[in-house]
Amino acid sequence: MRLQFHAGFTLDDAREQVPYFARLGISHLYASPLLTAREGSMHGYDVVDPTHVSPALGGEDALRRLVAELRAHNMGLLLDIVSNHMAVGGADNPWWLDLLAWGRASPYAEFFDIQWHSADPLLEGVLLLPFLGDDYGPTLQAGGIALRFNAQQGTFHAEHGPHHFPICPLDYPALLSATHLPELQALAQEFAALTQFGNPRDQAAALHRQLAELGRSPTTVAAIEQHLLRYDSHSSEGFARLHQLLERQSWRLASWRTAADDINWRRFFDVNELAGLRVERATVFEATHGKLFDLIAEGLVDGVRVDHIDGLADPGGYCRKLRRRIDSLSPDRHVPIYVEKILGGQEQLPTDWGVDGTTGYEFMNQVSLLQHQPDGEQALALLWAAHSHRPADFKTEALLARKQTLNGALAGDFERVALALQDVARSDIMTRDLTLGAIRRALQALVIHFPVYRTYITAAGRSEADDAVFEQALAGARERLSEADWPVLEHLQQWLGGAPWRSRPVGRSRTLLKQACVRFQQLTSPTAAKAVEDTAFYRYGRLLSRNDVGFNAECFSAPVETFHHACETRLASFPDNLLATATHDHKRGEDCRARLAVLSERSDWYAQCVARWLPLARQLQVDPPDPNRVDELMLFQIILSSWPLDLHPDDRPGLERYHERIWQWQLKALRESKLDSQWAAPNEPYEQAVKAFIERLLLQPEGLSLRTELYEAAQCIAPAGALNGLAQCLLKLTSPGIPDIYQGCEGWDLSLVDPDNRRPVDYAHHQQMLDADLSPQALLADWRSGAVKQAMIARTLNLRARHPQLFSRGRYIPLEVRGENADHLVAFARQWNEQVAVIVVPRLIANYTQKHTLTLGKTPIWSETFIELPFDGIDLKFKGFFDSPAVTTNRTLRVSDALDTFPVTLMINT
Repeated sequence: MRLQFHAGFTLDDAREQVPYFARLGISHLYASPLLTAREGSMHGYDVVDPTHVSPALGGEDALRRLVAELRAHNMGLLLDIVSNHMAVGGADNPWWLDLLAWGRASPYAEFFDIQWHSADPLLEGVLLLPFLGDDYGPTLQAGGIALRFNAQQGTFHAEHGPHHFPICPLDYPALLSATHLPELQALAQEFAALTQFGNPRDQAAALHRQLAELGRSPTTVAAIEQHLLRYDSHSSEGFARLHQLLERQSWRLASWRTAADDINWRRFFDVNELAGLRVERATVFEATHGKLFDLIAEGLVDGVRVDHIDGLADPGGYCRKLRRRIDSLSPDRHVPIYVEKILGGQEQLPTDWGVDGTTGYEFMNQVSLLQHQPDGEQALALLWAAHSHRPADFKTEALLARKQTLNGALAGDFERVALALQDVARSDIMTRDLTLGAIRRALQALVIHFPVYRTYITAAGRSEADDAVFEQALAGARERLSEADWPVLEHLQQWLGGAPWRSRPVGRSRTLLKQACVRFQQLTSPTAAKAVEDTAFYRYGRLLSRNDVGFNAECFSAPVETFHHACETRLASFPDNLLATATHDHKRGEDCRARLAVLSERSDWYAQCVARWLPLARQLQVDPPDPNRVDELMLFQIILSSWPLDLHPDDRPGLERYHERIWQWQLKALRESKLDSQWAAPNEPYEQAVKAFIERLLLQPEGLSLRTELYEAAQCIAPAGALNGLAQCLLKLTSPGIPDIYQGCEGWDLSLVDPDNRRPVDYAHHQQMLDADLSPQALLADWRSGAVKQAMIARTLNLRARHPQLFSRGRYIPLEVRGENADHLVAFARQWNEQVAVIVVPRLIANYTQKHTLTLGKTPIWSETFIELPFDGIDLKFKGFFDSPAVTTNRTLRVSDALDTFPVTLMINT
């Protein structure tokens, strides 16, 4: 069970729910990051102190209490860690503040991925800090940067809003000697002597303590504050004095807008408040993982999830090192390691990393492909293109977004890779004439067409799998470039793993090539994430159920055989891989996607609906066309997918709650798409027009007609969507791998993108549903409550607990289905020795469902459909869900018998 921890849901809060989780059948809690994050963090990925369990969550004592409760219920703990980055800016990261104070003399200068050398004289040896709300000069002139004294710590810093920028102690003499107090003047002399011998940073610690001791006196503080008035930039003298002081620091303040072009340290994507770590260095690895290792050694942690593995310089090397370190701490038990990794197309997780698998985004994609009708693809694409005037295919949209990302949010990152490649070119007399412009053009074309997040180049070059990826990118780049630039592509092909860097002599040339390879791979990954997940997914609305994290949106559907092959491959390579259908990062909840997939089966009906809705929508627009058709058509799908099962179009309180969620999604969608608005430059008039439209649609009388139409349409597809949801859930619980249930998803998950998918879970309500212990007939009759999904999960997880080998290592056997409706079923078996489980779920059955009901058992759809069971010599008397009547068969199973009392089934021979 994946839980999101924050100040509103602490470790002790989770401890209270452990008995409920145990009754549900949960084996482990899967915790979001627990180390100290920025105050107010709702997710924990903005760590500021990796050496302590977060006090806001209850600290280490609360963690021990939680683990004790878990152990009492035979449960474990899987912990999420953030190896790639830390939160910076603000005033709460001691490592970052030390770096700012001492620059390259700080031991933390090697912790962060900083490029200290630059051809720009303003950045040579200086760290760019793009945290100002406006340009540096106007901000300084307006008094937006103030010099402050921290009496408790005995330190000086510049301040801009929440951000503190420490002043180097070597500049303290000028700040102390001009005061009239002899003790401060004497201390100023000691600060001035720091550079005469030893390590200035180490010596300064004692002087800070002395200054803090003096700072206890109001007289001392008053004298210092009086002197600091001379640095008030409202006056021309103060402006010049403060500017001169700031110019002497190891950092340079700048507008946040400069980050895309000029930032000289690696960020997490384009987030200025998250700085990349150089975890490949031994000191950084130990410092950032020390608390994790302590918790593992103490036996508090039973598994590790590594966030954003592709952001690291050497993911494979990191994983192998982490594996060795964890094994040395826990020699008597296996502590699994999972990596958050987006697998593209036919990409497979490398088997030599020493990890137990991914976090399961690819499984979300595999199940989704099963539930989309291929016949609906073209009709929906044409409908989208005709009304939106955007590309009909996702690939075109993604290429446009990739180019925009490289020229915008990641322009600085792109330029550093181009310069690194230019250095490589100039290190060889045969390539020194290659121009930076030619390298830029070829590099951009290559990155734009990269089909996966990244390659994993080593000293030996690219692997065979990475070669195939690179060739695909090269082919796309050649189509974009003129033939004059093709030779540059060939050089890139050689430099970026085609020719191993170990083949070069030890020295500068090899170092430059290795650095270029690392930088290139750390560029393709954020480019894919920002361009696809955070841009194109919000621009392309053929069918939003195919736009989610880890999905290949270019592919609309896949046959059952593709799913079977993926399951067989997973069992052979990573049998303990996590299986996810909802995560803290998803764009739409698992049951939103399941419901929306129904439109692929009813594309003609949906097109007729859109034709009716657009004129009704136009009547609600005060200043047409606000919203435009792109946003309007996406909004229709969002409402169809997420309309609550208990909400009526005249329920004012319910509509107000729903409206708030929809507007929250809409604002994020507008800015992520970067078409009519964006985070960097919000188009407030357009945003307000869209907000007014949604208010009229969902809250006002004039919106009732369209609101009712959308409600009725949602009601039409909700039963088929719920069946898809049950099928998706059972496949996750029984396929090879370990099922991951996101918090609250034991009921229907109609959430939207964060923060909507991180709303508080009503555990009291979930416990009441579980306590009811309804019959299958009652569960199906009351399917809208979600109890039917919860009951299925509880029964399946408890079956898994009774038959651990069957589901963890049992053979995966695709079962042959024959009959008129064979294509509407997914059937497979798991076998361990004489134990056999048969799993059967329907697919693409929207046209066979009736409004308001989930029952399919005795309908004619299954009357002449059979499943072949290849189990000679094994007793095939099966017991299914909910104590349903036993089914005895030889080699042929009637589907109508298997799905007699419940629309999906898991049967185990008795």
